Amino acid sequence: MPQKIMDVLMLGRCSHEFSWPRRGADGEYYQVCLLCAAEYKYDWTTMRRIERVEHPKHDALVRRTHTREKRPSWTPRARRLKLDAPVRYRVNSTSTWYEGTIDNLSQTGLLFHGPQPLPVNALIELIFEMPEEISGQKNRNVVCQGRVIRSSEAFEHARSKGRKKERDKEHDKDPSKDHENNNQDQSADAQGSDVSEGVLAASIVDYKFIR
Repeated sequence: MPQKIMDVLMLGRCSHEFSWPRRGADGEYYQVCLLCAAEYKYDWTTMRRIERVEHPKHDALVRRTHTREKRPSWTPRARRLKLDAPVRYRVNSTSTWYEGTIDNLSQTGLLFHGPQPLPVNALIELIFEMPEEISGQKNRNVVCQGRVIRSSEAFEHARSKGRKKERDKEHDKDPSKDHENNNQDQSADAQGSDVSEGVLAASIVDYKFIR
């Protein structure tokens, strides 16, 4: 049995290795220690743990009911933690790893760039150093399970559709500009093809520490 778990069981102390923050039924976020199962409330605004959550013993026997509260239609953008840290990533069940760089981390997941763009909804694995603000540990790498929620392929598709829409409008106003717009589109496409790295955003499902 690992020494850290033995320390928890025998001596009652724990250095705490926290899971990715999860959202409870009440809408609040919390973290669970992977070693001692202690729960702490987590504040994404300040990116820190608040107080420990104590569950009364009879909670498991009581059926909880939750009233639905009207939520605001607008929510502020989640805080970003800039990292500029290396990351390795691959599609689940494949053997090819790619080297990339994390731009930032937030409540919604990771924004990173690398040599291989991936399709939206692809399930991926990532290896990187999880910030202490999340994990509770310094200089510790994790194997993370995630899902691609945006990719440069999707960005480029949306940009192409936008260019076509603008070109059609210009053509309706002045057909003589059609040739000029086509040249601009070809130039923009050529510039885009020179970009060797893709930009990806991925949600984090869960992770485990690398021993």
